[in-house]
Amino acid sequence: QVQLVESGGGLVQPRGSLRLSCVASGSIISVDNMRWYRQTSGKPRELVAAISSDGRIDYADSVKGRFTISRDNAKKTMYLQMNSLKSEDTAVYYCNAELLYGGRWRDYWGQGTQVTVSS
Repeated sequence: QVQLVESGGGLVQPRGSLRLSCVASGSIISVDNMRWYRQTSGKPRELVAAISSDGRIDYADSVKGRFTISRDNAKKTMYLQMNSLKSEDTAVYYCNAELLYGGRWRDYWGQGTQVTVSS
């Protein structure tokens, strides 16, 4: 069974840090673009950061200078280091990736991990 599993969310105080992980598991041949999205109640899902298989990176303006996306291709894992967290970063964070599985590329989503920034 192919899946993306996020971990690392939790409750943190403002100006604190968290590190999210996303692991792709199953009979995956290759992983292309990987992305972190976030969503709060009543709002559309927002792209936070993206990283391609060759390391090209993009960030939403709201997280530039505070968040760092990275990946370990050998482990099929993506990370999001979040520093200087603000209350407005509170959201469910989702991992998204394009996976080569069963002979074709498919778009997968993780189940989400809650990040709450509050004192």
